[in-house]
Parts: sequence; structure tokens; C-alpha cells
Amino acid sequence: MPSEKNVKLLEEVKASLARCTIAIATNYTGLPVPAMNDLRRRLRGQGIEYKVVKNTITVLAGRETGKPGIEEIIEGPTAIAFGYGDPAVAAKVLDEYVRATRSSLTIKGAILEGQVLKGDDVLRLARLPSREELVARLIGQLKGPLAGLVRVLQAPTRGLVTVLERRLEQARS
Repeated sequence: MPSEKNVKLLEEVKASLARCTIAIATNYTGLPVPAMNDLRRRLRGQGIEYKVVKNTITVLAGRETGKPGIEEIIEGPTAIAFGYGDPAVAAKVLDEYVRATRSSLTIKGAILEGQVLKGDDVLRLARLPSREELVARLIGQLKGPLAGLVRVLQAPTRGLVTVLERRLEQARS
């Protein structure tokens, strides 16, 4: 018979897994308490939850929420970052933290839209340009050809206006 504490923890993890867009498993071994608090503060600032969880409870929650692949990334001491918006944000914050602090924190893997990502895949996701930057690049690439098309389409009209203006000048003189 599971304890009431474990049942409550299971419900919390299930709720987090059901709502999140990405769940990133990390190994926090060797991370001092002040560093863990700093990491949590940074993540919380981006709307990301960071919880130390029991592996068996996480596996049960994954099965019950339709994310059984979580078993592949849970091994040893594990803390999970639950991202609720853009999946890349959680990965970027963790990657920036590890790089900036030279932390011993390692990324084990992630669950993204039901798919399992390995640690290297999560790092590649973290290093992708942001969605806004990609949209800006696309708009920039579309702008050049469209501007050229507008100039080509306006050329006959501009030529006609020029001819008519010269004709008017000749008629006046």
C-alpha cells in the first residue's frame, strides 16, 4: 500500500507530465544546494518547473499519462525540468546554466511530443535559433525577391507615367 505522500507526489508528477511540452531529465549529482537554488530560480523565471523525483514514481506517472518513453531517460538521481511553452526554452536555460557555471549538471535526455530525445539531441535543440529569429530570417529571405517583383511589376506603370509627363511638357511648350 503506497503512502499518502507518494500518492500525492505521483499526482503532482502526472499533472506536470500531462501539461508539459517537454520534460528534460538531468543528473544533479554533485550540485551544491546554492547552485541548485540558483538553477531553480533561473528556470522559474522562464515558467519552467524543476523537481527532484523518485524514478519509480516518474515511471508510473509516465505510463499513466501516455509517456512511457520516460523510462529510457530515468536512471540514477534524477531531477526533471518541465517546460510548458516553447520546448527549446527549457533546453536553452539548462544549457546556458551548465556553460555559464561550468556545473556538474548533466542532461540525460527528454520527452518531447511523445518522442525520446537523448542528451545530445537536447543540446542541439538548445543551440537552435529561437522561433522569433527563425521567423525573422524567413521574412528577410522572402523580402528580397518580393521587393524585386514589386519593382518589375511597377516598371511598366512608371514608364507610362514618364512618357505621359514628357508628352505633357511638350504640349505646354
